[in-house]
Amino acid sequence: MTDKAVDEDRAGNADGEASGGQDVVCRPVGWVVGGRAEVADDHWDRETAVIRLDAERFGPDALYGLADFSHLEVVFHFDRVAPEKIESGARRPRGNPDWPLVGIFAQRGKNRPNRLGVSHCRVLAIEGLEVRVAGLDAVDGTPVLDIKPHMAEFGPRGETTQPQWSVELMRDYYE
Repeated sequence: MTDKAVDEDRAGNADGEASGGQDVVCRPVGWVVGGRAEVADDHWDRETAVIRLDAERFGPDALYGLADFSHLEVVFHFDRVAPEKIESGARRPRGNPDWPLVGIFAQRGKNRPNRLGVSHCRVLAIEGLEVRVAGLDAVDGTPVLDIKPHMAEFGPRGETTQPQWSVELMRDYYE
């Protein structure tokens, strides 16, 4: 798409309607096997699971060198969120009336517009096409879209801040 076409696509057509944009299609690189079967909010560090790569697309060499890293970033699809449950505006995280009304992009809930999750987990072992992990907050059968090694240099630079409600929300998330 040319720069002009991209600008026109973002702006919409002459009637002010969006011109559709481009759909992005992702094919899973693998699936979560084992671990938690049901979606629940807290205590994810207690969970271990396997990310099993798609054997039709990948060989064991796709994982060469990954065992040298202690942690991974895993991008996955919240496939159990029904389309009608997707949020696009503001809500109170977890429906808690004590927490402020915040937009969907100011929280990490699963009912996101594209139903994408990103998780940081520990590498326990790698064997063949399987990566055994701890602390992955995705359930058995979840499609995995990408796996990346965690590198400290890709983390935040400088001091980070976050509101108190998010600290309260995360208190038991991993523990």
